[in-house]
Amino acid sequence: MTADDVRRAVTRIAHEVLERNHGLDGVALVGMQTGGVPLARRLAAELERIEGTAVGVGTLDATFYRDDIGLRPLVPEAVTDISFDLSGLTVVLVDDVLFTGRTVRAALNALNDYGRPRAVQLAVLVDRGHRELPIRPDYVGKNLPTARHELVDVSDAGVDLGTATAPGGAGTPAFGEEAGSGPRREDRAQ
Repeated sequence: MTADDVRRAVTRIAHEVLERNHGLDGVALVGMQTGGVPLARRLAAELERIEGTAVGVGTLDATFYRDDIGLRPLVPEAVTDISFDLSGLTVVLVDDVLFTGRTVRAALNALNDYGRPRAVQLAVLVDRGHRELPIRPDYVGKNLPTARHELVDVSDAGVDLGTATAPGGAGTPAFGEEAGSGPRREDRAQ
């Protein structure tokens, strides 16, 4: 996907969110750290451009809610910042790449610490398949079949498919990240 493809996908997802929810009343976005945060902000800006109404945006790090704690080293990605009560809202959980579904499952558990949403919807830029849990996105920018060992790198320049690198290896930076940061979490490849 090129940068223009990503822009069009974000615009399409914004229209789908508006259609499904009949506007933005009672809707909030929560970006999953790290790749989903800039995407959630971009989606919020597009929703505001289309609808003329701002939507609340929060950020969520679900590292300590994962089901593989103790199986691999886990390091918190970034700060969770949800400055509003989620109770009664429709929360659109946003991430850049959906892979096994385990990070989304962790995020669903983490959201409960911030209230009981009326509903949770999932928006992803790329669905690469290989699900290990029964999780399916409500909004998808692109279905991108991959091999399990391949990486999907999302950046301002678009979406690139590559092979796994050694830990600490350089990759394409995500939206708003510095070059050389590499893959941000295990959802990118196994």
